[in-house]
Amino acid sequence: MAAGAAVPVLVFPRADLGFLAWVVLVPGMMLIRSAPDVREAALRGWWFGAGYLLAALHWTLPNIGPGLLLVAIVFGLPWGVWGAAVRHLVPAHPVAALAVLPSGWLVIELIRTWPRLGGPWALLGASQWRYPPVLGLAALGGVWLVSFAIVAFNTAVVLAVLVPRWRARLAVPAAALLLAGPVTFLLRDEPPAERTLDVALVQPGVVPDPATRLAASEAITAALPPADLVVWGESSVGYDLASRSDVASRMTALTSRGDLLVNEDARDASGRISKSSILFGPEGRRDRYVKTRLVPFGEYIPMRDAFGWLSSISAAAGENRVPGTGPTVMTAGGVTIGPLVCFESTFPDLGRAVVSRGAQVIVYQSATSTFQESWAPRQHAALAALRAAETGRPTVQAALTGVSAAYDARGRRLAWLDTPRRGSLVVTLRVPPAAARTPYARFGDYVAYLAVAVTVLAAFRTGVREIPNRTRRVRDRSPCPTGRVPS
Repeated sequence: MAAGAAVPVLVFPRADLGFLAWVVLVPGMMLIRSAPDVREAALRGWWFGAGYLLAALHWTLPNIGPGLLLVAIVFGLPWGVWGAAVRHLVPAHPVAALAVLPSGWLVIELIRTWPRLGGPWALLGASQWRYPPVLGLAALGGVWLVSFAIVAFNTAVVLAVLVPRWRARLAVPAAALLLAGPVTFLLRDEPPAERTLDVALVQPGVVPDPATRLAASEAITAALPPADLVVWGESSVGYDLASRSDVASRMTALTSRGDLLVNEDARDASGRISKSSILFGPEGRRDRYVKTRLVPFGEYIPMRDAFGWLSSISAAAGENRVPGTGPTVMTAGGVTIGPLVCFESTFPDLGRAVVSRGAQVIVYQSATSTFQESWAPRQHAALAALRAAETGRPTVQAALTGVSAAYDARGRRLAWLDTPRRGSLVVTLRVPPAAARTPYARFGDYVAYLAVAVTVLAAFRTGVREIPNRTRRVRDRSPCPTGRVPS
């Protein structure tokens, strides 16, 4: 079961078979449904979830080590409940299955977005990043609505396979699920453009030494044509700019090519380490944002007192970085930008947060050199397409070692600089007015919360129905079914 659960990961980059997402859950659901009882179905669901997470996060093994197995087993548990629901609802309750099973899946994804529980890597809806028409759903309800449609369609396929006489009835909802995104995409007008912004993304490649890395980024930047904004990747500056005025002066000098957004990863005067996006203009240092959502094990170890030993047997963080206090916005090239750092692109709420503060462009700074030859860099770059479609904002990612990428306000890819390459790319973005909002940017995670409500209601109704059944079973097992006490 766990091995079969690894198959859905093929819908993400590198394999990138996103079109298979619409049927990729069918084999697992069929196997869960064939369980002899609900308890066995729950066990199969648990291993399905654990296998899914193991495959989706396999590239973290150098950092987490044996902790990856623990993460998969613990966070696979909610799929046990989902497996029990599959066994209970399919095919006996088709209408309920089409509503409850996608909702239950969304509840699991929502749980994984809680920062203290790690992060929402490999949300099923992210598999559709290459299909902007499908991402029309993301503009309405975020990645949640895309995931819901995918799981609901998989459920419809399972029902059609198990009960052939329902195929005609299921054709209409199945078609609606497939066409909802493209129809929404066609009906929505192109986002308005207030102006354009020329953005240069700098990618020096894998350069471990801070001095050499800085020099490489400087050389690439100096050769750029003039732009409104130049963006360097995460950890591009390995010096504390507050105490290294000489390095800060070098940054200021480079603003002849455009406003410059760098990323500082260094110990400050108090001995603490943070990752900070720092904006330079001709006048010098202009603004600063400190990374808020840190990478579990990579930048801090959760419950370090209990799990700190992992750093001695893996590449887990030797000490915890210090997080910032929340998102902010900056003005660069005459446009309001929302800077976020690396792992923060996985969180839908952070994109919404900077847009609510007036961001017209979302800028991610990233570095994935630890996982350079894995599936991680491409999956990471793909997430910016989701955030663009959700918020209606052009989105760029400058990756120190690749992939650097840019998307327009509907999630369409504009540029892509893959991991083996060094250099830069310059892209012209159509910038919407600060007041423009997609339904998702305006109303937030309402789809996810509706899914929670549906799941809770379904659990309550199941519990209410089960009480009489349990009472009846107890009575039937009684040695005196008539209620008479034997003499």
